[in-house]
Order: sequence, then structure tokens, then C-alpha cells
Amino acid sequence: MLRSIGVLALVLLAGAGAAADGPTCDAARIDPRSYGLTTRAQARILNDPRGSWWDGFQLGKHEEQLADLNESSAFAAERALEIDPGNLMAYGILARVALALAQPDRAEAAWQHALDGGGAVVWSATLYDVDARTYFFLAFDRRALRVYRMEQLAGPVKRRFYGIPEFPGPDNERFYAAWGGCLDPAITPDAEVAWSDVREIKAGNWVLWFKLTRPVTIGSDRTGKRKEVREIKVNLHGATGSLEVYKPVGQDDLALRGRGPAGYNDAVRRTMVKFVDPDRRIALPPFKPGVGW
Repeated sequence: MLRSIGVLALVLLAGAGAAADGPTCDAARIDPRSYGLTTRAQARILNDPRGSWWDGFQLGKHEEQLADLNESSAFAAERALEIDPGNLMAYGILARVALALAQPDRAEAAWQHALDGGGAVVWSATLYDVDARTYFFLAFDRRALRVYRMEQLAGPVKRRFYGIPEFPGPDNERFYAAWGGCLDPAITPDAEVAWSDVREIKAGNWVLWFKLTRPVTIGSDRTGKRKEVREIKVNLHGATGSLEVYKPVGQDDLALRGRGPAGYNDAVRRTMVKFVDPDRRIALPPFKPGVGW
């Protein structure tokens, strides 16, 4: 079960034990135990098998498995901060995972430390308008939104059924450091959008839409093709939908319908703009969850 140390404790940890220079991405300056908890341990948590083929027939099972993954990831990041509050990756992980755990205050404290330290908050993602059968990584900092192909961060990507990529093992520390917000500056993003070029962020059931003032071109590492888009329609991984039983109007039998993690998407955009759009220039249309995307 996840321990909740709270926002105040997180801030105190950072102030009490961090190096004079503040949080860092430099592995040589991070306690090796702390570094391992935000790289190798995160890989093992992610790749730990949590179910079987039969779980697909059990309602709510995937929600439980994802919650366990998020809680385990947050626990390891918190332990990393206890060992070394100067580990910038731990803040980047908590900034993302706390939103998936519906802990917005805790997430905001981590966002503050991650971005103040020069890091980013990085999500694995699906870009449906580019290639729904591979993963992308979106990095958010105070200056821009950056899009990376998975192969840029992980190297050669192994693929499973339908072309869906596999995540690398714990030996690929560079990949997990990037996912923690410590991206190699030598890697040029596949696409980069300054916040001044984002005019609106809309939240849906399953996705966020970043409406742009000018188009960008994004490539797929699976097909090698590139596509020009005027909005980035993205599913930021971390929360899943749920199934609910309801009675259709005019029918006697009950039915099932899916609900996306709409509240999660709304929380992500609202937390994000607090740090990247202090002038409140980016529009946030009213949140109206319904059917569809």
C-alpha cells in the first residue's frame, strides 16, 4: 500500500537534504541507491507481470493493475527522495504519477520542484492522428511541449502483436532517466511546440487536444511516415477507463458502457497550465465529459 507523505513533507525533504545547487540530473551527483530507484526499479515495476489473459474477462481488473503500478512507482520515487532529495527524476515521476493517483496537491509540489530544477514532466503517450500502434513521449517544461519517438529515447524497439512496442529492461537507464524528466539534450525532439504556439487545451474522455497556432510534423518510428497536424490529439498514459452497468432507455435488459478517465485528463491540463502559462493565455474550454473521445 502506498505511503502518503503529503505535500508539506515533500517540500521539507527537498529543502532539508538537497545539495546547495538544487536537484540534478547528473548521475554522478545522485546517490546510487536513489538513482536506481528512479531508473532500474521503475523498469522492474513497469515490466512486472500483473495479470493473465483471463483478466480481460474480469471487470475492473485492469484498473486494479494500473493502480498497483502507479502506487509502486510513486513509492519508489518517494524512497529515492528520502535517500537523496537532489534526485530530479524523482520529482518528475511524482509530478506525473500523483495525477494518475488523483492527488493534485502532491502533484503540484512535484511539478514545482521538477521544473524549477530544469527538468521536465514526461509521459508515454498515444498520438491517434499520427500512429495509434506505437508510443510517443511528450515532455513538458516551462518553455515548450516536445514530442519524441520512442526509438529516440529507447534505441531499437521490440514490438509485440499488432506492432505495439515493448518497454526496455532495467539495463536501459538512459530511457528511464528520460522518462523521469532528465532527457539527454543531445537528442533533438521529433517536434517542438513553444507554449506561445498553443492556443487551447481541450479535455475529453480519453484524450487531450492541444490546439496549435501553426502546424507541426510528427513522425512514426513504426512506419517511418510523417504527418502534419494542426492539433496534437494525445492519450497521456497513466489512467484507464471503467465499465459501468446501465439500463438503456426503452429496454428491459441491462447493458455495459465504458467511461474514459475524463477527470484525469482535466486535472492534467489544469495542473500543467499553472506552470507553463502564468498569464492564462491558453484557453481551457469547459469540461463536459460525454461519449466519444
